Parts: sequence; C-alpha cells; structure tokens
Amino acid sequence: MARMTPEINAGSMADIAFLLLIFFLVTTTMDVDTGINRMLPPPIDPNAPEPPPVRERNVFVVLVDAQDRLLVEGEPGNINTLREQAKEFLLNPDNDPNMPVKEMRNIEHIGEIEVSRGVISLQNDRGTSYEMYISVQNELAAAVREIRDQVSREYFGRAFRDLTDEALVAAVREAVPMAISEAEPKDIGDR
Repeated sequence: MARMTPEINAGSMADIAFLLLIFFLVTTTMDVDTGINRMLPPPIDPNAPEPPPVRERNVFVVLVDAQDRLLVEGEPGNINTLREQAKEFLLNPDNDPNMPVKEMRNIEHIGEIEVSRGVISLQNDRGTSYEMYISVQNELAAAVREIRDQVSREYFGRAFRDLTDEALVAAVREAVPMAISEAEPKDIGDR
C-alpha cells in the first residue's frame, strides 16, 4: 500500500507574506537627503539703487575646480589650512591694508567692537564633487563659528552655542556676521 504525503495548506501563505510586507514597509526608515541650512537673501527690489561696489581687499576668494583642487586668493590651497586662512582674513589682527576693513560699531550687550567688512566668496566648478564642496563649506563656516566662540567667551564667558539669551546671540552675530557669498557654479576649467 502506497503512502500519501500530506499537502501543506498554502491558502494563508499569501496573507502572511502580505502582512510581513506591510510590517517591513511601516518599520523601515528611509534615508533622507540632507543639505546645507542657508537663509537665502530677500528678492531684489527693482526700485533699489545700485549697491556700492565691494572693495577688492574685503573679498577672500576661494575657488574649487572640477578636479577638486582648491585655489585660495589665487594660490593653490589646502583644505587643512583653509579654516585658519579664513579666520586670519576675517580678523585682520595686524590691520593689514591688503586685508578687510574693520569698522567700530556700538553693539548692544557688547559695546564698542571692531567688525570686519570681509566677505568670503566661494566659487566652484560644475564638476566639483559634492564631498569637496561640503568640506570647503564646513571649513569656512567653522572659521566663522570659531570667531563667534572667541567673541562670545570674551564678552559673555561661554561658547556661542551655549548662549541661551536671543539678545546675546544676536549681538554676537552682529559682531561676527556670516559673510559667505556663494557664486553660481560655472566651468572654472583647469588651472
């Protein structure tokens, strides 16, 4: 007598597979694209007068080409020294006439302080890698953060990120503005 093998009831298998699919879709997290948090300038008023020209000594030019090579103020640069170069430019500790002008301002909660008129101009090639672009951005922003920390510690006794009073935060931001200008990517070419 031949023995029959019992069949497995597969009727509920589709239901179980569907429930598992729903479970994994609900519990899985998706990678979210991250970006750089920047406040865009307001639209240009068509009736506004022409802005005054920016003096060349007040502009710190940083270029990144398609091969991710850095050019700082017309000289080959290094990402490892970019932060210090930017800080030196913005602070102009020796009042070098080839570096940015500083003006005395009376800022509430701080008092009289020299404020740099320096602007960092970042330009990159269309072929610049995202990693290099972000690295340069991070170094330039870190330079401004470190100067803000320095001013905050000098006047308020703690790091800028530890300030909780919005008036003090605004005072430090006015004393050390985030003056980073980004030009539209273009074909810089080989240098």
